[in-house]
Amino acid sequence: MLDIRLIRHDPDGVRAALRRRGPEPAAAIDRVLELDERWRSLTAEAEDVRAELNRQSRGRKGAPTPEEREQLAELSARGRELSDEVSRVQAQRDAALQSLPNIPAEDAPDEEQVLKTVGEAGKTGRDHLELAGERIDIERAVRMSGTRFAYLKGELVLLELALVQYALTKLAGERFEPVIPPVLVKQRALYGTGFLPDTEQQIYSLADDELYLIGTSEVALASLHDSEILAELPRRYAGFSPCFRREAGAAGKDTRGIFRVHQFDKVEMFCFVEPEQGAAEHERLLAIEESILSELEIPYRVVAIPVNDLGASATRKYDCEAWLPGQGRYRELTSCSDTTDYQARRLDIRYRPDGGKPAHVHTLNGTAVAVGRTIIALLENGQQDDGSVELPAVLHPYGAPEVLAPTP
Repeated sequence: MLDIRLIRHDPDGVRAALRRRGPEPAAAIDRVLELDERWRSLTAEAEDVRAELNRQSRGRKGAPTPEEREQLAELSARGRELSDEVSRVQAQRDAALQSLPNIPAEDAPDEEQVLKTVGEAGKTGRDHLELAGERIDIERAVRMSGTRFAYLKGELVLLELALVQYALTKLAGERFEPVIPPVLVKQRALYGTGFLPDTEQQIYSLADDELYLIGTSEVALASLHDSEILAELPRRYAGFSPCFRREAGAAGKDTRGIFRVHQFDKVEMFCFVEPEQGAAEHERLLAIEESILSELEIPYRVVAIPVNDLGASATRKYDCEAWLPGQGRYRELTSCSDTTDYQARRLDIRYRPDGGKPAHVHTLNGTAVAVGRTIIALLENGQQDDGSVELPAVLHPYGAPEVLAPTP
């Protein structure tokens, strides 16, 4: 959520920044300012009424006259009326404010920018389903659960567990605390991270329990310190969880295999830092993602995401896209975002700068390993001429096979 004081102080600057995202967010600033001015006016009037009631109560000697009682009753009624109106207008203003996305960073591009390319890309070959064979069972999963589900079997289960253990061990060395969070959360957790009201169409809900399945452990990790004042920063967490996405609007896209599914596992990085450390922490997350891809021997490129694709909470975002020989193109594998104080303000997560007045922290998130897509990249980039797959040496100590045998 944006700081209302910033909008009051520099409405033209905020409006111009949000205009990069499109005309609607910029136009919404006028509505926020209109409601804020109304709220401030009503609040001032309500305070005047309370002051007058207090003045008359303190200054009276003896029992009030009928006329004084009538005047006090009128003031009290007006005070209640104003209090109700203040609450109503404040709710409208806050709803309008909550609908605004974060202000994009000045260096966030207007068009996608490829920042670097690493590794040998360009080769083509069989896709992951051909290489995996019966170790990925789509047909039986569809019979049980519907489209965009899969069974992983045999050696691919060992590969998944090795990937998770490798990632958590690496992140522990980078001072991230491992966390297995709840995957069912209340509405506030999704609101706090900006997924509501922005992406309702992608979220599974349990109406009878007023709970939602998370699409990323970012949601649960951000809420770990909901409404707290943090005594120590930075706080870094590595969350491992299953994730659930409806993939609404993806009909006909990536229907083959496990690239775009409704359920997948992921290791997610989440950081709480002081505001002046946010930009450096963002680069740190990107460096960790790149290090993982390099150790997994996956060719990739780094892309700066354009403003209109940032999502509500991010001010700047990088994607790491892996080369997939089975598709003959780069596809998103990991991403990392700087959300400044947008999420912390919605969840009221603060710290005390130099022990002084509390201020909101900055939060950042990044994918360490999106397991299903990483398995695709490992299979397709490790494929050999005989149909076998060589897996990177960094995973062998964690139980991954050295080689996957060719499918029959």
